[in-house]
Amino acid sequence: MKLKIISPEAVNFEGEVQSVTLPGAMGAFTVLKNHASLISTLVAGKLVYTPEAGTAEESLEIEGGIVDVDNNVISVCLY
Repeated sequence: MKLKIISPEAVNFEGEVQSVTLPGAMGAFTVLKNHASLISTLVAGKLVYTPEAGTAEESLEIEGGIVDVDNNVISVCLY
């Protein structure tokens, strides 16, 4: 699965991941390979992802944004 995290200032991350946990407005949710398509708003919290290479999970504190999940591509646009 490919994860792209972008903000107005920069591309924060772009690469292959095993899983992504996002802070949604109704609570945190996790996206795994072959997840159903969705679009959701994000609130302040911690975005956590596990790189495909099997390295330790990484996290990023966010203030909010939106996420689009489609065909194993997760696009996160941060505020």
